[in-house]
Amino acid sequence: PTPSWGRMLQESQELLFSTPRLALWPGVAIALAVLGFNLLGDGLRDYLDPKLRRIRAEG
Repeated sequence: PTPSWGRMLQESQELLFSTPRLALWPGVAIALAVLGFNLLGDGLRDYLDPKLRRIRAEG
């Protein structure tokens, strides 16, 4: 099977109480990826939004 963070989390559910670190690292990777995409989207919006460009040019 193709490795994925979701599959890693699903398979670690059975062992969650004995070895919680198996779910920790894929969960952290997903959280960091989502945070990174969110920050990238906010940065692109700030850079490309014509209303914000006008405010920056005036101020």
